[in-house]
Amino acid sequence: MIPAAFAYHRASTVDEALALLSEHGDEAKVLAGGHSLLPLMKLRFAAPEVVVDIAPLDELRYVRLDGDELAIGALTRYHDLQHDPVLAEHAPLLAHVSGSVGDQQVRHRGTLGGSLAHADSAADLPAAVLACDGVLVARGPSGERRIPAAEFFVGPFTTPLEPDELLTEIRVPRQTGIGWGFEKFTRRAIDWAIVGVVVAGKAVALVNMAGTPIRARATEEALAAGASAADAAALAAEGTSPPDEAHASAEYRRHLARVLTARALRQAGIA
Repeated sequence: MIPAAFAYHRASTVDEALALLSEHGDEAKVLAGGHSLLPLMKLRFAAPEVVVDIAPLDELRYVRLDGDELAIGALTRYHDLQHDPVLAEHAPLLAHVSGSVGDQQVRHRGTLGGSLAHADSAADLPAAVLACDGVLVARGPSGERRIPAAEFFVGPFTTPLEPDELLTEIRVPRQTGIGWGFEKFTRRAIDWAIVGVVVAGKAVALVNMAGTPIRARATEEALAAGASAADAAALAAEGTSPPDEAHASAEYRRHLARVLTARALRQAGIA
């Protein structure tokens, strides 16, 4: 289908993008890599009157160490995350997960911030940032605010970002030397995960097991109490509400969550 008519603005600075968002409010949508917004517009699920293109904002593309944290610009593309030497050393989980997203065309255009702001529970990076206890930095007319990943995904495709705010940075604690694992099950190589599991140390996050990415709290509590990886993984589906649809039933997804959690924990070196 062809999208509804819209006005197009190409921002050249973050301040210009924020001014456009403040001017147009709910009528505007932000365009980063385009892999989330453009399909929705073509299907008429989204019909913004104004599109603010922030793809030119190279000032939001970076990975750097800042004390005990890694600071990642929201417009950093998956391909750049996958191959970044700083990320490979200090947060290898995020580098690995970034390399698993879609195909090469997607990884060369899609952005970390775009994936997080879209807040699809079937996406890999939101769960990875959640497992790493990341913090998302939003900028708006009142300045910056930091939103813990645990508070950022408030519902299906829903975040606390205001219409005049822009996600500018993602910060994660350094993961140097911490065991990690990532497993996902897909129908085809480039599909969304039927179920995915991300492990960072003894933190476990689940993909496509609820309306938002979630932590496997029962598994984490069992690990903290000294349970084996197998026993902790058996609890991975507790408290989840996976979708029940044609590609996979809810019960099958619960089974996958348990199996994939056991595998991811073994990858992380947890016996």
